Parts: sequence; C-alpha cells; structure tokens
Amino acid sequence: MSQEIINVVITSPIDGPLLEKIKAVSHRIQVDPVAHWVVAEKKGDFSNQEALNLLLQRAEVIFGWIHQFPKNLTARTDRLKWIQVMTAGVDRLPEEILKSGIRVANASGLHSAAMGEVVLEIMLMFVKDALACMRMKQGREWRRYRPAILRGQTVGILGLGAVGKEIARLCKAFGMKVVGIRRSEGAVSPVPDVDRVYPREKLLDLLAESDFFVLALPLTKETEGMIAEKELRGMKPTAFLINVARGAIVDEGALIRALQEKWIAGAGLDVFTREPLPPESPFYTMPNVLFSPHISGDIPDYESRAAEVFCENLRRYLAGEPFLHEVDREKGY
Repeated sequence: MSQEIINVVITSPIDGPLLEKIKAVSHRIQVDPVAHWVVAEKKGDFSNQEALNLLLQRAEVIFGWIHQFPKNLTARTDRLKWIQVMTAGVDRLPEEILKSGIRVANASGLHSAAMGEVVLEIMLMFVKDALACMRMKQGREWRRYRPAILRGQTVGILGLGAVGKEIARLCKAFGMKVVGIRRSEGAVSPVPDVDRVYPREKLLDLLAESDFFVLALPLTKETEGMIAEKELRGMKPTAFLINVARGAIVDEGALIRALQEKWIAGAGLDVFTREPLPPESPFYTMPNVLFSPHISGDIPDYESRAAEVFCENLRRYLAGEPFLHEVDREKGY
C-alpha cells in the first residue's frame, strides 16, 4: 500500500469524538463527513450536490448506514475501493454495488448479545404467558394459572453464526436442548452449546423436533421465502416461531394463516417484510403474536462499537491485511 492520502467519506451522522478516533488511525486518512448533505439531498435539496459529488468522486472508502448512502453511489464514485457498513446484513445494498469490484465489510457480531436477549425475552414471555398477565392487569382480574418452564424444551436455531451461537449459549444456560442448522462448510461438525447440527436438507426434521424455532440467518436470494406453508405445517402445534433475522425469510401470508388456524402456537416477530409495519396488518391484533419494531440488534453505544470495527479495518486496509467481516459476494453475507 502506498503512502498516498486515503479519502474517507462518512455518510451517516456520528459525533465529534468518533470522527477524531477515525482520524487518529493514521495521518494518511482524510475524513469528510457529508451526512448533512446526504440528508438534504434525500429531502430534495440539491444546493450542495456539486460539493458532495466532488467528495464522492475522490472517496476511496465510505462508512455509514446503508439507508444513509447517497443515491446512485457507484455512478458518483471514481476511486471507491471499499464500503464499510454499520449493519450486519447487506441485503439492502444496491445490486450494482454487490456486482461491482468494490469490497464490502459489515459489522457482524455487534448484535449478538442484544439479539440473544430479545430471543430469550420472547421465549420467557410465551412460556410464562406474560400476555395473559398483561390482559389480567388491564381487566383488573386475578386468575392463577400454572406456567411452563424452558428447561427440557427444544430450541431449533436456523443460522449458527455469531447471533445463533449466542442464542444457543443462553438457551443452554436455561437447560434447554439446542439443535441447529448452518450453511457453512463442515455444517455437521460440533458447535459449542449445540447438541446437534442438522444439514440444511434436514430442516423439516429440525422443525418437527423444536418447541421454539428461531431464525438467525441473513436474507439472501437463497433464504428469501425459505419458511413457507410446508415448513410451518411441519412445526408442532404447540411450537413458537421467533424471527429476529429478516421478515422476507418467512412467507408472511402463510404465517398469518398458521397463526389464525393454529398450525403453531404463536410467533415473536422483530422483523417484517414491510417496515414500518402498516397499521392494517393483522399482526397488531393477533393475541398469539409478540411484536417489536426491528430493535432486537440495537444497543446504546452501537455507533461507537461500529466505529471501532471500522477503525480496525482501516488499520488492516493500510497494512494490506484481510478485513474483519468482509462480505462474501457469492453467499450474500
């Protein structure tokens, strides 16, 4: 790597100390924050488009949230070699970026603890029937009942990356049996805290065994619509589906029928095919659905931790070393 200046464009709002941390990686880094111009452009204000285009044209590296990248990014960049996204998923990146020669790295792993806790929250709310307690409180009722426990139940995890492994660890701590499926090579090799790893073609076997079925895998062309009527009918009528991955992995029409017709006992959903979830969605009124507005991966210091990943990758980029969490274009994650 030469000693030339590396022009880094920051397209999302981050505070001063984080900007200084990025600049401190090397004297060779020129940092240009352009979030204010990007936001203005998205609102139809193009008064600074010429200045923005100039910075984009000379940018070698771009860092930010996917939804805060400028439109037509590849057409406005001449020297861009690497995009660092703040998210783990890259399914919302424009196709022309994924098809280009631009390297992409993500923030995989930042979400594990938060998403694992949300999955356990949902499981405990279902197993302890927290919804019934909330209804009793609202109706000023007092009706004792006997809740179930997680110990001894089986959780099936689809996707055993960083998030899936953390979910497995937490579930094992509750005395649950843990089974899972992963796509990567050596898929049947042991995974910590997982009692059995099924090959991908044994999904229906995993579904038939699971009391809780958790989706923790990225959205790709391969996984879109992966959980449809056949898979939902393959679950136990007493089982619960939990989705903290991406809404489009599940056929929502089939899921609504499954919940209405009691093919399954319930669903905990943090993600949906259309977001924000429209007011007319039946998910809002279903008594066997727990809902959250795509917040399972959020943590209070997210931007700071994403910037730490970026700074480490900047050091690696300058040294010609492999990135942390570089996206495999064939796999889509």
